[in-house]
Amino acid sequence: MCPVKINAVVLKMKRLSKYFDFQISGFLLGMFLFLVVGCKKKDETEKSIAQTQINLEIQRFDREFAEAGPGDIPGLKSKFPYLFPSQYSDSIWIAKLTDTIQTELSNEVNVVFGTFSEESEALKSLFRHIAYYFPGYFVPKVVTLTSDVRYEDRIILTDSLLLIGLDNYLGKDHHFYRSIPRYIASNLDKTYLTSDIASAFTKTVLQYPRNRTFLSKMVYYGKELYIKDKILPENSDARKINYSQEQMDWAQANEEQIWRYFVERELLYNTDPKLDRRFLDPAPFSKFQLALDNESPGRLGRYMGWQIVRAFMEKNPSIALVDLLDTPADELFKKSNYKPKR
Repeated sequence: MCPVKINAVVLKMKRLSKYFDFQISGFLLGMFLFLVVGCKKKDETEKSIAQTQINLEIQRFDREFAEAGPGDIPGLKSKFPYLFPSQYSDSIWIAKLTDTIQTELSNEVNVVFGTFSEESEALKSLFRHIAYYFPGYFVPKVVTLTSDVRYEDRIILTDSLLLIGLDNYLGKDHHFYRSIPRYIASNLDKTYLTSDIASAFTKTVLQYPRNRTFLSKMVYYGKELYIKDKILPENSDARKINYSQEQMDWAQANEEQIWRYFVERELLYNTDPKLDRRFLDPAPFSKFQLALDNESPGRLGRYMGWQIVRAFMEKNPSIALVDLLDTPADELFKKSNYKPKR
């Protein structure tokens, strides 16, 4: 990635030299050295992360249940007691073994995920990064299952357990999702699996702000996404925020206009809870109450908070990730000197 960035900067400056009468060779050399040093530091960090030791256990309950017979139920209950509520008798689980919907769910999950090997490697990378940036973090046991498409609970993370409902990641156009709103179904794809798990993790280390200003909430979500920058370095920005690439392109192209809208209407320190529904909560689009609404992706307040946090960390690179979490939104915003991309 780093050589590509270096080449892009050099090419851009060469193009600018055609229009401006100044020598840029010194500037290019300085920029080149800056990027090389940054790339070297990043490479060294990734090497350290790759050597971070973790104990990751992944259990495929979905496959074990799909391949079980009635006589296997007691063993499964003993191995996965948290998945078998005591109020249900064994007859319920035995009937489910031959339930046509359950069988179809299991078959479709098997088609999409197969051996789960690719996802296992992604999970190892994710938890290595988490363990590196948050020393002492206990890596939970991972259990995959089918959840009857309970997409609101597709990821459940506790101190010791991570439950993943794989039937919620079969692809946005899967026939199981026909009755689900399209803006929700668009995220029910396995490309967003590690992003969803990373989001669940961030909620364990980030405290939702007591300050109810729009800015405080924007920065809260911005911190969540910045953590993803660190623990999901190979993911695209679109995947981190659960956007399509077209939605990400729209947000980037309109960043200045979005910011101007927030500032001119004095929304930053506004405490109206309606702003959550308009710009922070999952929705088919953001609600500027303008003609462009239908073109916009939802959650643009989160995107803007992300850019503010990134600007702050660029100006304060010595601040550790764990210290960023406790930095008040007002202080972070003022020190960021954030200016939208043109």
